[in-house]
Amino acid sequence: MAGCDVPPLTSTKPSGQRDPMRQAQFIRSTTFHWALAVAGVLAVFIIVLFGFIYWKIDDYLTARSDRVITVELDSIAGLSPERRLEAIDEKLRQDPRRVQVVAIFAADGHRITGNLESLPPHLRIDAPAQGTDVIRTDRKGSELQTVRAIARRMRNGDVLVLGRNIDEAGEISHVVGQALALGLLPAFCLCLLAGAWLSMRAQKRVEEVNQRVQRIIAGNLRERLPHRNVDEPFSRLAAIVNGMLDEMETMIHALAGVGNDIAHDLRTPLTRARLALERGRTNATNLEQLQAVVDKAIAGIDQSLTIITALLRLAEIENSRRSAGFGSVHLHEMLREVCDIYEPIAENRNIDLRVHASEPLSVLGDRDLLFEAVANIVDNAIKFTPDGGKVRIELIRCDNETIVRVTDTGSGISEQEREVVLRRFYRSDKMRNTPGVGLGLNLVAAIVKLHGFRLAIHAGPGGRIDIICPDPQPSRVALAAKI
Repeated sequence: MAGCDVPPLTSTKPSGQRDPMRQAQFIRSTTFHWALAVAGVLAVFIIVLFGFIYWKIDDYLTARSDRVITVELDSIAGLSPERRLEAIDEKLRQDPRRVQVVAIFAADGHRITGNLESLPPHLRIDAPAQGTDVIRTDRKGSELQTVRAIARRMRNGDVLVLGRNIDEAGEISHVVGQALALGLLPAFCLCLLAGAWLSMRAQKRVEEVNQRVQRIIAGNLRERLPHRNVDEPFSRLAAIVNGMLDEMETMIHALAGVGNDIAHDLRTPLTRARLALERGRTNATNLEQLQAVVDKAIAGIDQSLTIITALLRLAEIENSRRSAGFGSVHLHEMLREVCDIYEPIAENRNIDLRVHASEPLSVLGDRDLLFEAVANIVDNAIKFTPDGGKVRIELIRCDNETIVRVTDTGSGISEQEREVVLRRFYRSDKMRNTPGVGLGLNLVAAIVKLHGFRLAIHAGPGGRIDIICPDPQPSRVALAAKI
């Protein structure tokens, strides 16, 4: 947008009114100035081109005239003196355009025959063709002409002069000048018109962007910048900005709902803690009863702190503060550690928890965050798998991707819940009686997004969640090696 004079975004003039100065604003725009500069460069180029064409044509005509003069001079000089005079007379009779000059001068300088009044003083004898001024004389009178001529001394001492008028070059210059005028002026005007059109077009698009940005600032988050499906910088920029606006709209709507969710989820444990303390103060008759009441209050406060800690953790991850500490993470070792931690919990419920990671595979990332993501998925798998079920942690290599897969024999996630389970504080009806705050999978999604991985939740009976890790770019591998 640096190529246009952008109207200020804070303008309050109604869109229906037009400022008279804006109608000529395109003349002051950078786009029009560039068009004017291009028109000037084009004019200079055309002038140079036509000058070069004229110079080449003039040079060609001069060289051709010199060759013709030389051939004719050799032909006349090879004749006998009597035949030479007849040839000169015949040549002059066949020159209705009066472009030929030919004459023979005696050794003392007087003219023997021809249409030259005198031997040109600056014409070198026995030299190549050269330009000189001569006085042509015939029945129509005398006339000063500029010609290309050759003078050669004959054996008898006479000097034969033969030349040709070069006014043709002047005629060509006139024709070239007319063509230049007829071609340059329309081309220059066309460039100016194109510049004015481009400037007005850019100004119109900027005005439209200005109006839409004003509506976005006013709170219309559904408004988007205009763009066309063409490969041009403005459309690409508009598409990028629209994508950013989509993300911002989603985040703003999410934030609008998060406040209510936080209030709702914090209200329940805090209300329980308050009721427990109030009843304990009223009903407790001994120390044991008072301790039980305090324990319940502490549990409610702990649940509130868990929610706040999880939210702060999400904010830290989503702000990408940990991305600078990426390094090589050995997934096969990390998955075995996760299995060792949750194996006692699985044994208490007679759940068969196993890890299959025979091939040593590594990815670029933050080990603590990836450990936390896999641990959350495994914790959910164990939590929602019936007693006596199975949970598997697998490490798979497929199509230039490394996949961490967690499967269980629980009820799974329905097709309708595949997207909503990633929302903050979402808890389906079948989860209401299980402990948790509804932030586990949202935390996993944030960690996966930070690493540039993909999270795939498969619907149907039996839970299955994949963390798909594409191979890193060479630049990121080099960065990890330095770290």
